Amino acid sequence: MPTPAEIRFIDTDLDQIAVTTGKIAVFVDMDGRMDAAGRKLNSLSRKAVERLVATDAFERMSVGDLMTIGYPAGLAADAVCVVKLGRRPSVAEARKAGAQLAKAQNGHDLLVLAGTSPRAADIALGLALRGYHFDTHKTGEKPAPGKVGFMVADPETVAKAAAPMAAVAEGVFFTRDLTNEPANVLTTDDFAARLAAMQDLGLDVEILEESELAKLGMRTLLAVGQGSDSPSKVVVMSWNGGKTGDAPFALVGKGVVFDTGGISIKPAAGMEKMTMDMGGAGVVAGVMRALALRKAKANVVGVVGLVENMPSGSASRPGDVLRSMKGDTVEIISTDAEGRMVLADVLWYTQERFKPCGMIDLATLTGAILIALGHENAGLFSNDDALCGQFLKAAQAEGEGAWRMPLGKPYDALIKSKIADIKNTGGRTAGSITAAQFLQRFVKDDVPWCHLDIAGVAHVDGETGLAPAGATGWGVMALNRLIADNYEG
Repeated sequence: MPTPAEIRFIDTDLDQIAVTTGKIAVFVDMDGRMDAAGRKLNSLSRKAVERLVATDAFERMSVGDLMTIGYPAGLAADAVCVVKLGRRPSVAEARKAGAQLAKAQNGHDLLVLAGTSPRAADIALGLALRGYHFDTHKTGEKPAPGKVGFMVADPETVAKAAAPMAAVAEGVFFTRDLTNEPANVLTTDDFAARLAAMQDLGLDVEILEESELAKLGMRTLLAVGQGSDSPSKVVVMSWNGGKTGDAPFALVGKGVVFDTGGISIKPAAGMEKMTMDMGGAGVVAGVMRALALRKAKANVVGVVGLVENMPSGSASRPGDVLRSMKGDTVEIISTDAEGRMVLADVLWYTQERFKPCGMIDLATLTGAILIALGHENAGLFSNDDALCGQFLKAAQAEGEGAWRMPLGKPYDALIKSKIADIKNTGGRTAGSITAAQFLQRFVKDDVPWCHLDIAGVAHVDGETGLAPAGATGWGVMALNRLIADNYEG
């Protein structure tokens, strides 16, 4: 599948339709109407499109769905994809149509007769996002992706509208690639190196190694990784596209490249999926990549804690007490409640160093959020109604589900320790809430903050509307929109 940047937007040329090979896509509205290119295609195919539109099957189709006419007479194309789409589709409908085209393309060249569609760029985005695949580790000859061209009335205008969307899609792809990688490939060293390579895009990238983390007092983060041979790291990515001196918006991500649970080891069944436990850091990295590619006019800092949680003779134990960078002491009840230990120090460090105007952390933090919300919504916890509302609005606009969950002092009783200031888990009861309540202890009162528990949405077993099975890249589009709508000059 071509990358978003490789999708071409070309002038309308009705004579080209008859000789185009591969597949051709045409849009038909609910009343069976087509634009000039569609009518030309219908005529060349001896009204095959018109006959399909007259069937009950087309009537039953949902907006954005398609049906295929194989080997149509009068055309050089192998197939015509007839897409049901209104003349003024919503963003969601347009992206759905694009995703359906990606599934139907199946390696063929594809010419999309988009005409004057006001959503051509969104159709292209949906096509690109659903066309993603991760086959890096498969051997043998890999088929070349089919070429994609959009025949539109004004290619320059559509290409201009599509450019920032392509940048966001590249960020989504980067997140998916990171989240799909196996842990023997995406070690903490490799992860940090991939982030450092984004300096070529204009990001400032700084890697803090274990010796510096120890000097800073990041003991809770270091405790998570001390049982692994992979060194723990914190990577800081800064994009300074806004006014000089303006406080940045901060994104913080949990980057556990593999989570065995440590001494509190997980069951063997399904543990292979714990390669995705760095999904929060992956989203932060994808957002930073998107911002750099589209030259966002904002100051944003992304800070990720990279660790591996392994059992060994040097691993931390249940019952250990650690002093965080903030100074609070934490009793470890479960070494499998490790993500909050990483984030505690990274959140505090980010606030102390950057004094952000707002902050959002992302983490595949709890299994409890799957029980509460399944795979349809991320859990959203916040100390600030305004920031929470901004994110929910952005997420809804991008079709990325999120649901606000409660915070409150009564939940503190569940994580009160007898021997330390706080313990790192309160058990099964309100598990996702007590995890967020733990994190809030490391957020300053005057910093607007949201916590996103993305355990249910970062990586899924089945395909979604805009992604194949596996890593989804959830959150990149919503966070990019949040920044574009609220933090760019």
